[in-house]
Amino acid sequence: MQYATTRLTLISQSFQSKASKGHFWHDFPPSPRASLKSDLANHSMSKIDYTYRVALKFAVVGAKSRSPKGQLRVPHGGFERTLPKPIQRCYHDLNIISRLYGDCTSAYNSIKDHQTLSMSVIPENEVALIDFGDNQAKKNYVPSPSYRHAAPCAPWPWVDIDDNINAEQMKLMDGGGPPIPEHCSHDNCDNCWRGYPQSRYPNWTRSQVEKCLIAEAIKRPPTGTCISHYVDVDDNGHFKTAKSFVADPRMAEDTWKKLLAIERPSWSRTRSIFIENLSGSMLQMLGTKFDIEPFFFSSSLNWIPSRFQADLRPGVGDSITITLTFLRSVSLEEMPDHKAATRPYSGHHSNLSKETISSMDAVNNALESTLFEESIDTKAPLKLRYSDRYLCLDLLSVHVIRHVDGNTIISYHPDMDLPTTGAEKLHDRIRFAGQSVYWQKMFQQSRDPTLLLLVFIWHTMYSWDQALEHLYNHICQLESKVIDTGRWKMNQDLHIIRAHQLYYTSLLDDIRKTVEFIRKHKNPAMTSDRVPKDEKDLSAQFLDRECDNLILEVDRLIKDLRMQESRLKNVMNLVFCSVNISDSKLMRNMTEAAMRDSSAMKQIAYLSMIFLPPSFVAGLFGMNTKEINPGTNGTLPYYVALAAPLTLLTIWIIIAFQSQYLLGGRPFVQRLAWPALLIQRWWKRKTVREAKAKKVMDRTMRDDYEEGMEDLKPNDSWA
Repeated sequence: MQYATTRLTLISQSFQSKASKGHFWHDFPPSPRASLKSDLANHSMSKIDYTYRVALKFAVVGAKSRSPKGQLRVPHGGFERTLPKPIQRCYHDLNIISRLYGDCTSAYNSIKDHQTLSMSVIPENEVALIDFGDNQAKKNYVPSPSYRHAAPCAPWPWVDIDDNINAEQMKLMDGGGPPIPEHCSHDNCDNCWRGYPQSRYPNWTRSQVEKCLIAEAIKRPPTGTCISHYVDVDDNGHFKTAKSFVADPRMAEDTWKKLLAIERPSWSRTRSIFIENLSGSMLQMLGTKFDIEPFFFSSSLNWIPSRFQADLRPGVGDSITITLTFLRSVSLEEMPDHKAATRPYSGHHSNLSKETISSMDAVNNALESTLFEESIDTKAPLKLRYSDRYLCLDLLSVHVIRHVDGNTIISYHPDMDLPTTGAEKLHDRIRFAGQSVYWQKMFQQSRDPTLLLLVFIWHTMYSWDQALEHLYNHICQLESKVIDTGRWKMNQDLHIIRAHQLYYTSLLDDIRKTVEFIRKHKNPAMTSDRVPKDEKDLSAQFLDRECDNLILEVDRLIKDLRMQESRLKNVMNLVFCSVNISDSKLMRNMTEAAMRDSSAMKQIAYLSMIFLPPSFVAGLFGMNTKEINPGTNGTLPYYVALAAPLTLLTIWIIIAFQSQYLLGGRPFVQRLAWPALLIQRWWKRKTVREAKAKKVMDRTMRDDYEEGMEDLKPNDSWA
């Protein structure tokens, strides 16, 4: 379904203009051509679905036979005719949809009205494959980040330059009230969480919330049970797992009451919450309870790298948000089935399900479709063929609330059809980090939750190092293949890897900036009088040391990546050198062949020179002159008088044609006077040379005169 509807949009864009001009009518058999052409002329048929209507007519007529190459054929004029490729693709799409609706006509009607198609008419097992209409299904591609909407320092959240101030925003400005609402104790607020984010951040109007995908996340039906995994750090720095909190989306009010009733133990100084399958109601509840900036959710939903500090209160606390995109290496078993993983080139709509594609009879035709606007998508998974792995993008999104009375870390995990790190897996890794003796000593001596945040950053470092290790092995295998086989066609794979490496370098640089941000924005709660001075100093030293370690690790990864880039460039140069060598060999063979032809022509010329004197003598004795043939009127003086002027005229015209480079591109009529022009040119050059020689002579004589005058001046030698 997703494949068919996506292809319909691309078909309408690619073929609509050509169909209106009749460029494709000669490819259609006459049976549907006339009726369709008249429908278009009368504007009774929408151009967006004309290709599918042609496919539908062929499906009704019966295009069941196939050529030896697997192409569809239809009966026409007593014989079978192959359908054009666009019609064949649409025919396959109709066959896929007909499996859901029973017949091709219903499938065609559903595709034609795909923008208003209701989710209720699709079977439950096919909902995850849909990517149209209200866009409620899981996404399986990483969106392009809008960095201008990454942090609250931007005064217009999710309002672009082309957007005008709407009525709701104008009403907000004319209200004259304070933009910051009063703090709610949630005792008798009548479920104020339902209005988040507008209830806490009125400047986020409805249009902005919809544009940043928060509204979509709130309205989207839950794909699974929302579970919150907890990890508590006690006063001794020990990591303990609390009970998980399960949120039932059907009982939102009871969930809100349970969430408010959760009390942290007195010994818990830092609590980490890992949200799995974040539902819309849970998003609003967490945002309301912890007063979270909507930028945290918008950056997480749109995969926008961001880092910002909010609610700064010296001596009390603050909140910081870290959103990072990092690289992860996954095996074939971990990789979900979607087309972007196997397609080095992809467009905006190229992330389709393998399960959908596999149900078709022509998989290769779908992968080689010319309807997609091809471009290298560096955010798409990169397949490493020689190690059977994929390099995919992953997301680390953490919101840290640092407070003198207790700290909270909220980890968001995207609910996408991509191999991202799950909440339960990261929960186990963070808990296991508490068993490290090195880190346990720091947690026992410092209550700063920023140190625990650095453990989250170390998770991305591990992932980066493993991914680059697998990428290096893949580059080595490619290099050996190029050296052994010399196949220049592998340069396309090298170019794809090179494009991904450039993008990976920017991601590593973003992690370095994040570490510097964490170092610069220290915990304001550590300046409180309730924190001993020794603990303050130790916390500052620990933070600086671990930030330095992370920066060293990032620099090492950047150097490794640049080394791989250099090695990849050497391989690409080797490919080009191999191509040049093969071209040189080909040119050498062509030169040798030309030399052989030249030697043969020389032999023919030498042979003709042997017969040139006899030919001259034969032509001479064949002249009708009275000196040679008495009784004729012609004489040799007549022959010379006629042949000599014609020969001179021919030489004159040839020189006029060939003198265009000597005479500066003059017209042919002017070049006919080439003797005068050449004499004029020679005279000008002679005049210029004489003028230069005269200037040099005058300068030399003047210098000699000045030197002579200097010698005549009185000096000490006269005395």
